[in-house]
Amino acid sequence: RRFTVLGHPTPCHRLFSPPPAFLLLAATCAQLGPLSALLLLAAPPLNKVLLVAPGARRAPLTVQCHARSEKMAADSGSFERLPPPFPEAEEEPGGREDSDAEGEDIFTGRSKPTQLNTKCPSAISKENGLRLKDEEQDLFAESTVELSVDHTQNNQKKESANVSKPTPFLVAPISSSSKSQQKSYEDLEEEEQEDQFEMTVKVTDPEKIGEGMNAYVAYQVSTQTSLPVFRSKQLSVKRRFSDFLGLYEKLSEKHSLNGYIVPPPPEKSLIGMTKVKVGKEDSSSAEFLEKRRAALERYLQRVVKHPTLLQDPDVREFLEKEELPRAVGTQTLSGAGLLKMFSKATDAVSKMTIKMNESDIWFEEKLQEVECEEQHLRKLHAVVETLVNHRKELAVHTALFAKSLAMLGSSEDNTALSRALSQLAELEERIEQLHQEQANSDFFFLAELLADYIRLLSTVRAAFDQRMKSWQRWQDGQIILQKKRENEGRLLWANKPDKLQQAKDEISEWESRVTQYERDFERVSATVRKEVMRFEKEKTKDFRNHVIKYLETLLNSQNQLVKYWEAFLPEAKAIS
Repeated sequence: RRFTVLGHPTPCHRLFSPPPAFLLLAATCAQLGPLSALLLLAAPPLNKVLLVAPGARRAPLTVQCHARSEKMAADSGSFERLPPPFPEAEEEPGGREDSDAEGEDIFTGRSKPTQLNTKCPSAISKENGLRLKDEEQDLFAESTVELSVDHTQNNQKKESANVSKPTPFLVAPISSSSKSQQKSYEDLEEEEQEDQFEMTVKVTDPEKIGEGMNAYVAYQVSTQTSLPVFRSKQLSVKRRFSDFLGLYEKLSEKHSLNGYIVPPPPEKSLIGMTKVKVGKEDSSSAEFLEKRRAALERYLQRVVKHPTLLQDPDVREFLEKEELPRAVGTQTLSGAGLLKMFSKATDAVSKMTIKMNESDIWFEEKLQEVECEEQHLRKLHAVVETLVNHRKELAVHTALFAKSLAMLGSSEDNTALSRALSQLAELEERIEQLHQEQANSDFFFLAELLADYIRLLSTVRAAFDQRMKSWQRWQDGQIILQKKRENEGRLLWANKPDKLQQAKDEISEWESRVTQYERDFERVSATVRKEVMRFEKEKTKDFRNHVIKYLETLLNSQNQLVKYWEAFLPEAKAIS
């Protein structure tokens, strides 16, 4: 009797030498009907599978043998063998021959050509998934046998479907998600452009109230708006410097955690404020108050330009309420101030220890751009401050030069020369005033702008750090969830049903937490992306406006200087 082994005809005397171990299985299937005998014959070195079953023409039985050893997985992985299809040709009249040249199916008794599966190159190299005799490792001990009664055509359809489906499935969602994100960001920008409103905030009239170290300076905050959320179109309140700091603390506490960029207020100056409190009113105190007034005005303007911060009730209360509660913890040497300094140092150390696996290259590139831009702005700010100091020194030396010329003109005997020297002294005094005004323009239009954006870039980096903290919280939650699941497995193994329900409840709770942490991370990431795009747009507008104003003042100063010299030229030529 001849048998078919995996589609290949093999004589029995070749397969059963030496005699292997036998495993007899009885099976019943709705498709095949009762099997008279099902012999699964496997020799450990060969890992061959033989099916013996007499009967009428039925759908062929497919046997899959998966060896779970590492070597089998490395060579050919999970291997599935499909038998060859039945031919439609009629049976030859010559009957069946006992030759090895042609294959014969024991179910139908018809000869059919052998077809090999050429999907896996490693399978061909290993003789269709069968181990060679020189391999001594016993893979049958860890092998599993799966029996399938599906028809060959159904299997082929499933395989073709599995091969053809993944490509469009993997490409389409990524492209659609990226397009939806781009559209959403563009829509947000369009909405921001449409939601334009008229609102002007000014800080004026710094006034010293009190004497000694208990004195403070109050500023007049005037607001003009067309928004219906305010009680009036024109508002005016008195605010001290600690009120501005308190507003920033409230906004930062509520919005920074969500990834928003909250504009920072001007920095404190103990030396300057001490001079204002203790010393008399002089030029240095007036200059300090003017710098602080302008910085507070720019701070409030950036706050009200932010659509999210403007809707905050603390902002409306700051702009329209007559009296505010005293801000707590805004002093530099207070306990709250020292605690903030300690927390900042702790955050800096933790940021150095956390290594985030960035999945979006956009955030990594933007963070590098922000850090590089901050370094360049710091260098430029130092150069501009040097320029301001040199221009102030030039104004001082020009004034000294004018005094010397006036003294020289008064002692000169020649009338024409004395008159020309006196006019030159007056001219130098006017030039000294131009240098002083230009130094102020250098400071307010360039130095203060750079100082503001250095602080703003620090806030932008803080938004990126908040995103990293959100990611770290998500990762920590996943680690805790994994430990909870491992604990549940140990309880199952130890057969402790009294603690098992509690472990399941903890797992369910941490699964919801991890899901929420993931949503928070995605929400913070989207907010940071939107805020950075808005920040870049506002930065471009600010730099353009300030540079244009600076160039206009510089051009006016130079034109005025040319007019002064052109007016003095006839007097110089009249000297005889």
